[in-house]
Amino acid sequence: MSHSIPISTPSTAAPDEKRPVPPALVAVGFVLMAVSFMINAMDRQVFYPLLPEIRAELGISLSQGGLLATGFTLGLALAGIPAGYLVDRYSRKTVLLVSILIYSVGTLATPLAGGFADMGVYRVLSGAGEGMQAAALYAAIGAFFFLRRSLAFGTLGVAFGLGVFVGPLIGTDLSNAYQSWRAPFIAFGIVGLAVMVLIALFVGKRLTDTVAGNADQLKENYDYLPSSAYNRNTIALSIAAAAGGMVFYGFLGLYATYLRSELHFSVGQAAFATSMVGAGATMSLPTGWLGDRFDQRKLLIITYIGVAVSGWLLFNGSSSPGYQYVLSFVMGTFAAGSLFTNVNSAMQRSVRPNHVGRTAGLFIFCYYIAAAISGFVFAELVDAVGWKQAALWQLTILPLLALVALWFIDPAKIITSRNTTRSRSDET
Repeated sequence: MSHSIPISTPSTAAPDEKRPVPPALVAVGFVLMAVSFMINAMDRQVFYPLLPEIRAELGISLSQGGLLATGFTLGLALAGIPAGYLVDRYSRKTVLLVSILIYSVGTLATPLAGGFADMGVYRVLSGAGEGMQAAALYAAIGAFFFLRRSLAFGTLGVAFGLGVFVGPLIGTDLSNAYQSWRAPFIAFGIVGLAVMVLIALFVGKRLTDTVAGNADQLKENYDYLPSSAYNRNTIALSIAAAAGGMVFYGFLGLYATYLRSELHFSVGQAAFATSMVGAGATMSLPTGWLGDRFDQRKLLIITYIGVAVSGWLLFNGSSSPGYQYVLSFVMGTFAAGSLFTNVNSAMQRSVRPNHVGRTAGLFIFCYYIAAAISGFVFAELVDAVGWKQAALWQLTILPLLALVALWFIDPAKIITSRNTTRSRSDET
């Protein structure tokens, strides 16, 4: 006999929101939410290739620049867990709209900065909005595409990757055209507000506020999962997420600076190399598909090894632009395409459906609290031991150490299509 678990619904949900959502509305709503995530990526990514100009004008050190480059993720981290609770209790659409407003205002305020301190405040503000948005998006999409959430997360990852790819290119073009690093922040902030209005008008709560495990999925028995959102799997994956944030954002925050200061790349070449990381992030679609069909623990072990090898080759291989473009794509594939997508979805699959929002917030917190200090740590390592040794410790050894946490994951305590199929067979 099947026993369904109690599910907490957003308090604003109306009875008619339980009706099936027409495919056309799902497509329009999903595209708009994905575009909002792409703008999120463009906002944060444009900072990196412009960092040398920002440092020169504001008179800040490399360590301060590294902290600004990745310090916005402190806002992401601090917003993660509160946002996770909010989206489990209130309308995810409302949280989503407020989050886009916050990060767009933070982006628009960035050009007002006159020094390190106020720039840091604006960066943290935009990061807080981005953290709320990520928690709301992943909770909404994870609930609506319950059993295929890795593939759905992969599609969001493609949108994010496109933002990472085009953000530096468009941003540097705008900066060159207006002879100011401030121009792209103004443009991206305005676009973010426009997308917020479109979501308010055209994305319904039947898409954003679907109950996790609704409809046929409520027939499943999730008693084999721990009752708490904080269990063996989520703790192990939280550690792996923190390592991933430290690696990826440490690399992302100072990679363009390394290319320009050590390898003497032009602004355009550095921007394109950084953009190739975003192109790699679009591989989240096939890696998400793999995560839906195969043992995610094994997939993540391969992923972290791939990150470690890529990190070493980037700073110990050829200095030619072509080589750097290819390796930055490979790093993006493993660190953004597979790691972010599959750690995130595996954490949600390790809890009962009524904890989806809380777990989304936990992932955001762990990943981005480490990311917040990653640029500063990487810069300090560079000052102490040089670029190659710094990359060895933070980009190669650290992801290999994360394999220890991954080893403790119990695949039997992760929701998969095989688990639900077995549950139905047991009931019959």
